[in-house]
Amino acid sequence: MNKNKSLIIIIVVLAIIIAGVSFFAFHQMQQNKEMSELFAIEKMEMENEYSTFATQYDELQIQINNDSLREKLESEKLKTQRLLEELRQVKTSNAAEIMRLKKELKTVRAVLRSYVIQIDSLNKINAALQEENKAVKSKYTAATREISNLSKEKESLNKQVTLASQLDATNIVTEPLNKRNREAKRAKDVKKLAISFTIVKNITAKTGNKTVYVRIAKPDNEVLTKSESNRFAYEDREISYSIKKMIEYTGEEQTVTVYWDVEEFMPSGTYRVYVFADGNMIGQNSFTLK
Repeated sequence: MNKNKSLIIIIVVLAIIIAGVSFFAFHQMQQNKEMSELFAIEKMEMENEYSTFATQYDELQIQINNDSLREKLESEKLKTQRLLEELRQVKTSNAAEIMRLKKELKTVRAVLRSYVIQIDSLNKINAALQEENKAVKSKYTAATREISNLSKEKESLNKQVTLASQLDATNIVTEPLNKRNREAKRAKDVKKLAISFTIVKNITAKTGNKTVYVRIAKPDNEVLTKSESNRFAYEDREISYSIKKMIEYTGEEQTVTVYWDVEEFMPSGTYRVYVFADGNMIGQNSFTLK
């Protein structure tokens, strides 16, 4: 009786132990399953982060022109891609490896953040430099424009000074004379042309000896001249003259008279007289022979 009772007790104890072990094993299995599911979710999130970080490294490289910094970004991108491949090959049951790659992910995140801050700072500096460069260019353009305007003003002033310093011949009168040095009434009686004019006072003109040239153009515009070699420089070319006279100009008003001896046929009509000095035409007028 006692033996049976002891056996029953032993069987009950064993049953309790087996039940306890089975419950613990089942509970542990449930925990492992839950942990595996959590690791699977965490692994997927980590893969997404690694993939996003690799893409961000590509985007950062586009924003900069610094080759050295680009190489560093490329190196970090390759490292991120390598860790992503390792993570993809890790089983969800490998908790230790997942934890290691999770720590690596924190490092990658921190490094990426530091590069983002660095590149943002560089972009701000570049933007400031571009604005400064734009301002400098604007100032340079304004200065160039001002210099150009000053040059034009100077050129204009030089022209004005040049024009102001030119001689001016006024009161140009041509008197046709006959052989008795009296006024000729008809063209056929003209033996000499007395041409007089006044060079006005000009304190800005250069004083000294000056050569005055007179051109007499007939009604058909042919210029009277004694020789084809009688020419002078005017506006980058050589033109013929009728009369040449040297005068001493003092800056004060003076009257000049020159003479043309008529040795050719003088048709009736309107003649024009042009006076030149210092390479400029300083006066003109006309007269008529009947």
